[in-house]
Amino acid sequence: MITCAFESGHRAALRHVVLHAVVERNGELLLVKRAPHLLEGGKWGLPGGFLDRDETLAEGVLRELREETGWEGRVVTMLRINSRPDRPREDRQNVAFDFVIEPLRKTGEPDAESSDVQWIPLARVASLDLAFDHAESVRSYLDVRRGLVAAPVVI
Repeated sequence: MITCAFESGHRAALRHVVLHAVVERNGELLLVKRAPHLLEGGKWGLPGGFLDRDETLAEGVLRELREETGWEGRVVTMLRINSRPDRPREDRQNVAFDFVIEPLRKTGEPDAESSDVQWIPLARVASLDLAFDHAESVRSYLDVRRGLVAAPVVI
């Protein structure tokens, strides 16, 4: 939680904003293996992280994609908003905004938050023990992709 003081002097506990990129190419998702020093380290997950002050959601998700994978992308659509306060395995309360991103080109190398970056076939992703609730995000993406639900999914 973020503790904030308003102009009136009232204090409030606010939630963090995180962003996730669902990036598909040729039937494969771009996943990162979280570095061992991070929460849920060693697990695969969607590229993402915290929204910085003074950036839009789209700017933030593209920045996180670039930092964690070295890939540039283009926002296609918002996929999902996860506002559940009981998101699993979190050390703080987050609201997550998931975006579908079109990969454009690899321009750099991943930062120290990723110990590996791979394109993983969609059929194999379901068998992975993904970090946090990223498996739910992937299921939402597949449901939207199959036309079973419309994006954005709000939970």
